[in-house]
Amino acid sequence: MAPAEFITSPRNPLLKEVARAAARGTLTEESGLCLAEGLHLLDEALGSGLAVPVVLCARSVSDVILRRVAGLKRLRLAVAPDAWFEKLATTETTQGVMALVKPPVWSFDNIFRGRPLVVVLDGIQEPGNAGAIVRAAEAFGATGAIFLKGTTGAWHPKTLRASAGSLFRLPVMNGADPETVLAAFAQRRVKMYAAVAHGGLPAHEADLMRPCAFVIGSEGRGVSAQMAEVCAPIRIATSGVESLNASIAAAVLLYEAASQRRLGKK
Repeated sequence: MAPAEFITSPRNPLLKEVARAAARGTLTEESGLCLAEGLHLLDEALGSGLAVPVVLCARSVSDVILRRVAGLKRLRLAVAPDAWFEKLATTETTQGVMALVKPPVWSFDNIFRGRPLVVVLDGIQEPGNAGAIVRAAEAFGATGAIFLKGTTGAWHPKTLRASAGSLFRLPVMNGADPETVLAAFAQRRVKMYAAVAHGGLPAHEADLMRPCAFVIGSEGRGVSAQMAEVCAPIRIATSGVESLNASIAAAVLLYEAASQRRLGKK
């Protein structure tokens, strides 16, 4: 690793690149890197074997970060004054470090490996919900997640943070075209379920042993008409509440599928 680089101008190109990624919630334009903020995500990225070409930290924690990344090859450590770093941070309480990470690239073959269990995010706008869904998907043995067009970005800094690093490991497709996704499911004969608040088959009665997917819509709009048309409605039995938060609903459905598969029966 090259010696730490101390940033001396607020117009430094790296600061501008990080600011754009944080504001837009997308990959940085030229490099195709995502912004991962905090020590946990830095460790998750490195532990997942991903390329981390740049680490930016605040001056006050530079000694700690330098020891953490010492020995890593092809890594640029940039140190900025605390005040400049805080203006870039996307969290209220910053840990003083963020990394630019090369995200993994996955295909349908990765997502549909083995006995597929897939979660499809359909129009979910809140990055925190989206990230929590991906985290639950990894926790309950899903084979992948698909972010349809119109859904918040998989590589939004807040989505990545809410996933707690699961986005670095679980096969994910971002900004996928609905027609292409439907064709892929049909070709592989994967049963698609649309999560609904009312009506539909209770989750515990569905056969989730077979290759299947859960389509999770936004809390305000629900599953889109295009997806609902080809999906079987499925619901979670609740008492005293009309509906569940999208990420909680996804977690419950994924847990039910994992339970059935672990027991080997419906």
